[in-house]
Amino acid sequence: MPEYNKLVRDLIPQVIQSKGLECRTRILDEEEYTRELRTKLKEESEEFYAANNPKEALEELSDMIEVIRALTAVHGATWEELEAMRMKKLEARGGFQERVYLIDVDDA
Repeated sequence: MPEYNKLVRDLIPQVIQSKGLECRTRILDEEEYTRELRTKLKEESEEFYAANNPKEALEELSDMIEVIRALTAVHGATWEELEAMRMKKLEARGGFQERVYLIDVDDA
């Protein structure tokens, strides 16, 4: 029997059962949940880097967004609050659309 020991999406147990398989699950406490969300974000990021084509990359990005939404709630904010923070940074520092690559800074 394969062991996974990882955070999965809420409906994964039903998906497994719909295939005629059995699985064991448990509900994480708040501390475990936060830790496992962080682990999940790293996992999804690694899967994004390993993606072989744009479709796979976008699927992994969508998974990352779902994890980020959950982490936002864990840290006591709403998606709208996070988006407002993002917009504030965008206005103050810009985005990444212009492809600016900083080489160095002369601090003399």
